[in-house]
Amino acid sequence: MAQEHQEYIQTKVNPTLENLVTQVLLERPDNPVPFMIQWLAQQTKASPQLDTGEAERLRNEISALQAEVGELEAKLGPGAAGAAAAAASPSPPPAAAEEERAGSKESAGSAKRAGSKEKAKDDSEEEDDDDDDAPDDFAPPPAYMQQKQRASVSAEAYGSWNKVKDFVPPVHPKTEEQKARLTSVLNSSWLFQTLDKASLDVILGAMIEKEIAANERIIQEGADGDVMFVIEKGAIECLKKLQGEEKVVKKCGPGDFFGELALLYNCPRAASVEARDPAVIWELDRETFNHIVKDASMKKRETLEAFLKSAPILESLGNSDRNSLADSLKQELVAAGTTVIKEGDAGNRFYLVLKGELTASKDQGQREVMQYKPGDYFGELALIKDEPRAATVVATTECELLWLDTQIFNSLLSSLVDVMHKKAADYAA
Repeated sequence: MAQEHQEYIQTKVNPTLENLVTQVLLERPDNPVPFMIQWLAQQTKASPQLDTGEAERLRNEISALQAEVGELEAKLGPGAAGAAAAAASPSPPPAAAEEERAGSKESAGSAKRAGSKEKAKDDSEEEDDDDDDAPDDFAPPPAYMQQKQRASVSAEAYGSWNKVKDFVPPVHPKTEEQKARLTSVLNSSWLFQTLDKASLDVILGAMIEKEIAANERIIQEGADGDVMFVIEKGAIECLKKLQGEEKVVKKCGPGDFFGELALLYNCPRAASVEARDPAVIWELDRETFNHIVKDASMKKRETLEAFLKSAPILESLGNSDRNSLADSLKQELVAAGTTVIKEGDAGNRFYLVLKGELTASKDQGQREVMQYKPGDYFGELALIKDEPRAATVVATTECELLWLDTQIFNSLLSSLVDVMHKKAADYAA
């Protein structure tokens, strides 16, 4: 490939593709083609660098694409376009998606880019005062479109113009006492439990210990993020702006981690994070995270999102509320025979069954009243009625449970309380 083409892709194409793929992954539209056209149109309208001829050319191209999409949807029938796109192939991970798009852009449009570049050079001395010429027949994009995009994104669309560099992990010296403490923390966190010894050693070397004061803000919602954190000690709260007001959406403690979403999707911080008392946390950089633990974190996130879409009680939630719920849920592994909740106890957790089976009983286990399987929920009655637990729930197999505390349950799932009240008859004697 000519050097000028390589430079053009690196400086002009890659940043746009990375931002576009990020927004598609965040929003997950059923039919991504109109969504991408809309996003590109919005960027074109906002750009201060287009002259009259370039804006007219782009408007014509976008109109042609719109017409093509309309014809395809008409042939497929109402609603079929999205289903066909979804059934055709699963969503690739961000890096693969970017590479695929970058590759297709390179092969299909090199001649057009060369022509556009020459035209831009010819018209470079003209004053750009014609923003009104940009396409304006698209509605504003969804909520995620309004978020500030990263000023710089790590190069994760690879090709002949953008070689993958050898990974050299950072090493921050630690005492034996620090290594022992950090090892204990990592072993208590599911994200790191599956790592082999060599990978765990890399993580141990790369992490940096941070002491946090009470009420100190660690992450600011909307900011760029290049590190994630694992908690060794202290109580941490995640806060998100909902209806213009910051509300606690998740509480974290030792072994929990936060800040990984900005690294997974190259997006701004999804929430603010504060320490409620003095805390000790460990910081991990983006590059080490991507090379060592990203696959495990990505798989967990995709599994969680698929589960939330399939859970019957959550079917009325919109994408935004479902994403907030995914950010807020905590995971718990439970061995067979474990009593998760006990009849008569005070209750402050709402549970969703991710994997496994459980049984609910009353009268000290003498009378079975419910059985739970993946997609079911329990523990809601004590929260919505402010009463003691109505039954004892025991895991009959090894289980993976997701849970929210009372405060976050009321904040995120208040719209489902009426539905839960109606289903409460299942618990009746």
